[in-house]
Amino acid sequence: MRSSALILTCMLWLAAAAAAQDFDAEMLRRAYADLKPAMGLLTYASEITNPATGEISRRDGNGLALIVSPDGLALCHGHMKLENSTPFNINVTLGEGLDERRYSAEFVGKPDDLNVVFIQLQSDTPLNLPHVEFAPASSLKLADPITIFGLLGDSLDFTPSLQNARIGAVLDKPRTTYCLDGSVRFGFVSGPVLDTRGRVVGIVGFDLAPAEGGDLYIRSGHPLVYQVELFSKYLKNPPRGNGEASSEGGAWLGVFTQPLTDDFARYWNLEPTGGLIVSTVVPGSPAQASGLQEGDVIVNFDGTPIRARQDRDVMGFTKLVRDTGAGNEAKLRVLRKGEALDLAVKLGELPRSAQQAEEYEDNALGLTVRELTQDIRLRLNLSEEVQGVIVRRVKSGSPAQLGKMQAGVIVLAIGDFPTRNLDEFKSAIARVAETKPAEIAIFARLGSETGFFRLEPVWE
Repeated sequence: MRSSALILTCMLWLAAAAAAQDFDAEMLRRAYADLKPAMGLLTYASEITNPATGEISRRDGNGLALIVSPDGLALCHGHMKLENSTPFNINVTLGEGLDERRYSAEFVGKPDDLNVVFIQLQSDTPLNLPHVEFAPASSLKLADPITIFGLLGDSLDFTPSLQNARIGAVLDKPRTTYCLDGSVRFGFVSGPVLDTRGRVVGIVGFDLAPAEGGDLYIRSGHPLVYQVELFSKYLKNPPRGNGEASSEGGAWLGVFTQPLTDDFARYWNLEPTGGLIVSTVVPGSPAQASGLQEGDVIVNFDGTPIRARQDRDVMGFTKLVRDTGAGNEAKLRVLRKGEALDLAVKLGELPRSAQQAEEYEDNALGLTVRELTQDIRLRLNLSEEVQGVIVRRVKSGSPAQLGKMQAGVIVLAIGDFPTRNLDEFKSAIARVAETKPAEIAIFARLGSETGFFRLEPVWE
């Protein structure tokens, strides 16, 4: 996949880059030689669900797989696993020429605080692969020059290459973030980042917007450096699934908040010093148990002043709560009708999210459903009285699609059998399958309305 002409071109770029960025050319050549064997071509397929129709389509993808351990653990771009897409048929090609070898790989997991994915290369024999060695700590500063390693595109045979950049901005909140001063090719995302001392101090990444499945850290659309400190813990203990490992010990308060903007402060005759307005208190949450009420303004959390005045400041509060640890007590100072009030709250364990929820696929109907989690209930404004499973995907051409079911429908019962949870859904399907009726009725809820769908299952 690589030609000698391209490699020569790459080396010329390398020399030019060294002159432009004051990198030592010989150091870059050594780094290129060391890192190239650890950079593989990632290929995979994804099933992507259209959230509006529930239809599933298939799409092929590629990118860079960076080998981070000799046994074949690799870091890849986080876009391969999103809320509505699941990768499969994952392969990584390493080496070149006669030494080129293709490995199948398995999805390992995606942490919930970084837009990266871990995969594990598969082999019948123990692996001892060349891998990247990260510096134990990084210390980038504004305007620092860096060199990024990655793969060129399909038209250039995915040749390993490099690109120079500078740290264009350093953001302090909600965590230290190093923004690059320009764009990067997609093949460089998850690529190693070299500082002028020749140390690999991080990888390139893109955060995700909430609509893309992002959560705490949202710098969507701009390339960043994920410094080593952010992901070093995952190199020894990779997340499993969709952030299960990283959510361990995460604390939960159980509120939705919005920043106290200057406009709101004036409206309520409050000092324009920021804070968080409690817009929702989740029933049964630690917040409710503490006496917190909607309309309260949180101005201090366990000794830390809360001065949120913009939406992005809310994320910092969320991280503050999560890092306090489940089971620990915290003191809250709030303003209620302008009067200061102190509350004590014992933080709970972060509930399982929709991304972590168990799913079940039924082939007779062409449906994939999953349990209702707390975040879904809040998003859809569902009370605890609504008990069912939510449709995640509808196969194209399936009985469910022909019956006009779609993602987001909440299945309450199949025939005479209630489906209050995933186990009941499976049981209902099994009992209906005993008689294999030509048509079944599904009682469901969509939005605030309930009704029936008539489906003609395809029994095996």
